[in-house]
Amino acid sequence: MRKYFIVGTLLSFLLGLTVWMTALGSVGIFKMFPPAKVLSSAIKHLQIVGAAEALAILVGIPVGFMSSRRSLRYISPVLIGAANVGQTVPTLAFIGITGAVLGMGYRAAVVALFIYAMLPIIRNTYAGINSVDPAVREAAQGMGMTRWQITWRVELPLARPVILAGIRTSTVVNVGTAAVAGMIGAGGLGELIVTGIAVRVMQITLQGAAPTAALAIILDALFSWLEDMITPRGIKILKQTQWRQ
Repeated sequence: MRKYFIVGTLLSFLLGLTVWMTALGSVGIFKMFPPAKVLSSAIKHLQIVGAAEALAILVGIPVGFMSSRRSLRYISPVLIGAANVGQTVPTLAFIGITGAVLGMGYRAAVVALFIYAMLPIIRNTYAGINSVDPAVREAAQGMGMTRWQITWRVELPLARPVILAGIRTSTVVNVGTAAVAGMIGAGGLGELIVTGIAVRVMQITLQGAAPTAALAIILDALFSWLEDMITPRGIKILKQTQWRQ
């Protein structure tokens, strides 16, 4: 209950701040962005994040799963190592390189966010599959399950909370990364933030920064609820027992 109260308070503050900044109309000689522009920028922001995240899920989960297979045990350290190293590259540098290669705009932003979002998904999928107790796999084999049945009915359901945690992390991170992508002309709320910084008007910057933070909080809360819904009851009880101990 306390968690929902904190989330609700933060969202009320951020959305109220956005409305307040927009209602100012102008600051000195600079006009604030109208409500329609803020709304369209938020929608464009979600489109960038959604497209990149969808691609990251479609590619990241299969790559992470294949990396966990025994037949690819010699390749998996390279893939996971590359994912870990890639995550250390600064966001601005990564987006700048992508923009230089693919040109400025929406496409470069989606590609950059796709690659950046894919890394935690690969890592969490690999970790989630490997975290399945070998005794559980042996029990499934003893029941006569085939290799694919073990994968679909045992490994993936047990690894699902860890995989979703990776998707949750990459989505929330990508909301902020998409704001940085405004520097390469991708549009979205980053455009408002960059404009405010360029003209040195804090109120215009807040018009983009406040709703960006609100979007991150909303998506994090949604994925937290979804993660709680799909986590098996036995795992929840085990986690609660371990936490109390």
